[in-house]
Amino acid sequence: MKKLLSLAAVSGALFFSAGGFAAQHAESVMVGGAAMYPQKNIVENAINSKDHTTLVAAVKAAGLVDTLQTKGPFTVFAPTNAAFAKLPAGTVDDLLKPENKAKLTSVLTYHVVPGKFEMSALEQKIKQGGGRAELKTVNGQSLWIMRNGPHNIQLKDAQGNVANISTYDVNQKNGVIDVIDTVLMPK
Repeated sequence: MKKLLSLAAVSGALFFSAGGFAAQHAESVMVGGAAMYPQKNIVENAINSKDHTTLVAAVKAAGLVDTLQTKGPFTVFAPTNAAFAKLPAGTVDDLLKPENKAKLTSVLTYHVVPGKFEMSALEQKIKQGGGRAELKTVNGQSLWIMRNGPHNIQLKDAQGNVANISTYDVNQKNGVIDVIDTVLMPK
């Protein structure tokens, strides 16, 4: 009888542990071949994405890791490695040089907006703005969001470059990440 009760207790514990594990991971989104967990912060998730190794290296070089691990909330428009590859040859290497840390920081903080703006909030801002809305970035400059068909929001930077959001609402404990296909450039 004791063995049966012990077995039942262990089975119950495993069931609840598995249920907790499933609940914890049910809200995760796959980005770059890795699950992004809402209970982790922006940096803890981004380092696991194979599609964001350039972004992670740039965040480290700019000294922004600690900032992006704070409470936030932040909305991060995260360019993929392919987005960085679209820049003119040598741009990324040049930005990663220690003497260009200020410029790199400016570019990276141009991808961060204070607050948590999921797709529905971005759509609402666009609707309120009559088809276009301005967002103020952490670096103090503006970028613009606009609709490009159903379930497609684009971002336009200060230089006229346009980025599409390919993955929306990757929730983090300190904000949300939207994956984009183009690096946004400030003035």
